[in-house]
Amino acid sequence: MAPTKEEQERRRIVRVEEERVSHVTSTDFPGHYPGEDHAWNLDEFRRTFKIQFHKANDLHYEFDMIGIDASVSNAFRRILIAEVPTLAIETVFIHNNTSIVQDEILAQRLGLVPLRGDKKGFQQLRWRKKNSDEPAAEATDFNTVVMTLKVACTRNHATPATETDPSKLYFNSSVYARDIKFAPQGRQSEWFSGAGEIRAVNPDILLAKLRPGQEIDLEIHCVLGLGADHAKFSPVATASYRLLPSIRITQPITGEDAEKFVNCFPKGVAEVQTDKRTGSKKAVVVNPRKDTVSREVLRHDEFKGKVELGRIRDHFIFSIESTGMYNSDELFLQAVQILKKKCIDFQEKLLES
Repeated sequence: MAPTKEEQERRRIVRVEEERVSHVTSTDFPGHYPGEDHAWNLDEFRRTFKIQFHKANDLHYEFDMIGIDASVSNAFRRILIAEVPTLAIETVFIHNNTSIVQDEILAQRLGLVPLRGDKKGFQQLRWRKKNSDEPAAEATDFNTVVMTLKVACTRNHATPATETDPSKLYFNSSVYARDIKFAPQGRQSEWFSGAGEIRAVNPDILLAKLRPGQEIDLEIHCVLGLGADHAKFSPVATASYRLLPSIRITQPITGEDAEKFVNCFPKGVAEVQTDKRTGSKKAVVVNPRKDTVSREVLRHDEFKGKVELGRIRDHFIFSIESTGMYNSDELFLQAVQILKKKCIDFQEKLLES
């Protein structure tokens, strides 16, 4: 006998109680309920799977994935963090560094500067493979991007004797990411030109401070890499998801209790509605996605038995924050392609065995 709609909705909820979280085990697998077939079905998946978009700009992308298993959602998160290739600074050749920042610290700071450029140009770049027993492969314009940083600090003799601001007393007293200049090699001048030139995503990142007589002169080599090898190659500042909160009022909450109920949640989750005929006040839930599931409402005796908290186990609020090399929506599409390729490779291995 097929479960009722109410029963299906009940099974979707992970219960958040005062002292524990219950109903955490998935129930959508064959054999869990006698007489019910929960075998995975492509047509059923197409019917129930949905994506809803809530926020989209170049650096932040937020959307809901509904009707999917947590393992798949987590696969997208891990791929975004560790398996989408990006360009980052790998090697720093220090010709001269008389700043107060030590060579190795300066190189590390440079390595963590996110880069951007023409996206079509990045498609021309190839991996510069390394082997633990062999030296790095030869650098070419197809696998290595060269950049330079050459800044010297000098005194500004035009400032009055009473001036104390270093930015006015000296020229180049601070070294920023904008001072890293692209030095195209071979055909890179065709792939990355004009507005598509390779540069720092944020030009205002402070790298070092200089005083008259101090100088930094570097040559920088950038290569493609994966976040699985080093965090500097990760294309996202963060990729995360959370389950959609569920707040169900089982008995009416009215009067002063309604005001107290609303104050138990972050702003925008619930509100007090006033009946125009009777003037009575009643608490209603308007936007549960703003809730943080703090359980504050369960601490008050007047709400016992009147409200049920939970999270919907197959409704994921997914958030992607790009570091800037790719737009956040492009990153998710790349993660889909990578997961698709993994599935195809796995299928081929199964057929071979």
